[in-house]
Formats: sequence, C-alpha cells, structure tokens
Amino acid sequence: MTVARAVQAIGRPVFTTREIAAIRGTSLSSTSQTLKRMEEQGLLMSPSRGLWCVPTDPRFTPFALVSFLAGKHRAYVSFVSALHLQGLTGQIPQVIYAATTAHTRVTKTRLATYSLHRIHPAFFTGFDWHASDQFLIATPEKAVVDCLYLSGRKGKRFGFLPELELPRSFSFRRARKWARRIAEPRLRAYVLEKLKDVESRYRMGSN
Repeated sequence: MTVARAVQAIGRPVFTTREIAAIRGTSLSSTSQTLKRMEEQGLLMSPSRGLWCVPTDPRFTPFALVSFLAGKHRAYVSFVSALHLQGLTGQIPQVIYAATTAHTRVTKTRLATYSLHRIHPAFFTGFDWHASDQFLIATPEKAVVDCLYLSGRKGKRFGFLPELELPRSFSFRRARKWARRIAEPRLRAYVLEKLKDVESRYRMGSN
C-alpha cells in the first residue's frame, strides 16, 4: 500500500508517522521520508515532529492537534478557546487552550501555540465531540468552570473572564454540578463562589 492510500485509510486529516508505518507495515524512517516528500509537494504539513496533517482537507482544524499533543494522556479544548468556539465570547484567543491529564506545558507548532493545563483526573469530564467530529471540546458550562478552576490555582490564570454572552440554554445548575467534582475543598469552595458571582452578574444583565 502506498503512503497516499494509507493516509486515505486513516480517515481523518491529522495522523502520526507511526500510524502510517503500522498500516503499511514499513519502518518509521522510510515512512517519514515518503511523508516529507509529500510535504515538499504541498500535499501534507508537519506541524511538529512525527505529526502530520492535510491542510487542504475541509475537515481540518488546528484544534484537532490537541489530543495528539497530549501524547498518551487525554485532552480536550477548553477555557477561553472553548468559550469562543461555543459562542460564549467574541474574544478570539491567540493561543489554543486545552485541559489535560498530562503535565501543564506550552507547545509551539507551525500552525499554532497550544497551552495545555493539567486538571485533576476526577475533574476530567464535561466534554463532547465538536460538531466537526475532529476534537473534544468542553460544554459551555464546563468551559466556564474550567476557567474558574485555573483562576484559583497557582498562577491564577483566567483571573478575569472575558465578557460572556450566555445563551438561554446555559445551565448554572449543570455548572455547579461540575464545580462540585473538584476534589480540593478550598478550590471547590472558591469556584462555587466565583460561579455565584457570574450568575449574579448574568441575572442582573438579563433583567
């Protein structure tokens, strides 16, 4: 099987050298060389080592790289990135933010800069597939709670939420349910209190 056919067999616009080599039953080095030639022809792009994408595929989005950048750990798009994609804010983040069970780190690629933040495994929930079916994304409620979660931890990232445009479908009851899954008592209390402030401002603005 040719590399081109192996890429088609993957069925998605983002994949690894290892995946293609496994499908073809060939070595990583020879597979990598062929993929690089396809990149030179403008058919593929390698945003980071061992990772490839088909930028001309209409399904492709830089957000699809998130799960691959987390390695053996899990990850989903969240925080202000999810707030924007879910239509809760018009602010467009310059960095793609994601929640993960891996260590917190920033990864720069040819396509974008990714900021992955570790959250407690018990709190790793509240996400679903994006409409594109190419990546996991926090629900609107979980994205807000995730931001508050980080604002209460060391570094206090997202100490100030962007202006939110909450739809009628947004449920503060669901948001509180996610917040109560935070294992640390102090942090859980902090997030619930901040969530109460968000709800209060929302109620005042909607009157």
